Amino acid sequence: MTTTPVVRAEHLRKAYGSTLAVADVSLTVERGEIYGILGRNGAGKTTTVEMVAGLRRPDAGTVDVLGLDPTTQAAALHEQVGLQLQESALPDRLRVREALDLYASFYADPADPADLLDLLGLGAKRDTAFTDLSGGQKQRLSVALALVGRPQLAILDELTTGLDPHARRETWAVVEAIRDAGVTILLVTHLMEEAERLCDRIALIASGRVAAVGTPAEIVALAQGEQVLRVRPATPVADDALLAALAGVPDVREAVVEDRALVVRGGGTVVQDVLVALARHDVRAADVRLERASLEDAFVSLTGAGPDDPAPSLQAATTAPEA
Repeated sequence: MTTTPVVRAEHLRKAYGSTLAVADVSLTVERGEIYGILGRNGAGKTTTVEMVAGLRRPDAGTVDVLGLDPTTQAAALHEQVGLQLQESALPDRLRVREALDLYASFYADPADPADLLDLLGLGAKRDTAFTDLSGGQKQRLSVALALVGRPQLAILDELTTGLDPHARRETWAVVEAIRDAGVTILLVTHLMEEAERLCDRIALIASGRVAAVGTPAEIVALAQGEQVLRVRPATPVADDALLAALAGVPDVREAVVEDRALVVRGGGTVVQDVLVALARHDVRAADVRLERASLEDAFVSLTGAGPDDPAPSLQAATTAPEA
C-alpha cells in the first residue's frame, strides 16, 4: 500500500533580480521521515523551504504539501505545518509559558503547552523570561512554538547553528522525539554530522539544484571512488621493500610510505589483496586502518565545494517563466 507524500515539489525556481537563488529543485518527502536538505551557505536551502511553507511564491514549478497548494491555500496549510525559522526572536520579558499560551490561542485544537514543555525539556523554565534562556533553550522554545498547533509537518531551518556541542546534541534528541511522536520533519542544515545523525534521506543542494538524493549511506556510496588503507608493519621494513611487495596487486592506484606506514589507495578488493601480498613477503601488520569516505567527502565530490565555502551570485541564464 502506497501513501501520498507529505511534500512533493517539482522544478522549483526562484530569482531575486539577476541572482538565481533556486534554479531547479525537485523533492519528495514521505510521511514519518526526517528529510534533510543539505548544502553550503547560500546554496538555496532556505529559499526552497520558504516556497514549500508558502512564505515565498516560486517563479516556476509546483508544490503540493499535504494535498494543499502553498501559494493559494496558505491559511489552511499553516494549520498543519509548523515552521521554525533560521532567525527568530521574542520580546525579552515574555515568559516561556506566556509565549506558548499566545501561540496556542491561534489554533482551534492546540497541543497542551505543559506537555510540550516537558517533551522539550523546558518544564523547569516555564516562568523564565526569553532573554534569560540559553541559546539551546531558545531553540527548543522555537521548536515548541512550531509544534503547538499539532502540525503534521515541521520545517526546521538551521536548527542548531551557533549552539555548543552539548546543546546541539540535546536538540538532536528533541528532533528524534518529535519524529517518534508522528511528525514528519523537513530539516535544513549545512552540518554534516547533524545530517548523518538525524536524516532518513537527504537532498544535496548545490548552486540552487539537487546534486543527489538518498540515505546518508547511499550518498556516501555514490562518491566512494576509492578506499584508503594504512598499514604499519610490526617490525621495521625498508620503504622500497614495502612498495615492492605490492607489485602485481590489482586495483592499487597509489602507494606511498608516510611516517613508516604504508598508505595504499585503490578500489575493488584492494584491502584484502594488499594484506595477502604483504603476508607473502613476511610483512606482519601491527596496525591496520581503513579510511572510508564520509558524508562530507561525498558532499565535496558531488557538489565540488565544501559546506562553508562562500556561494557565488548565480546569474539567470534565461528569463524565468511566469508563475
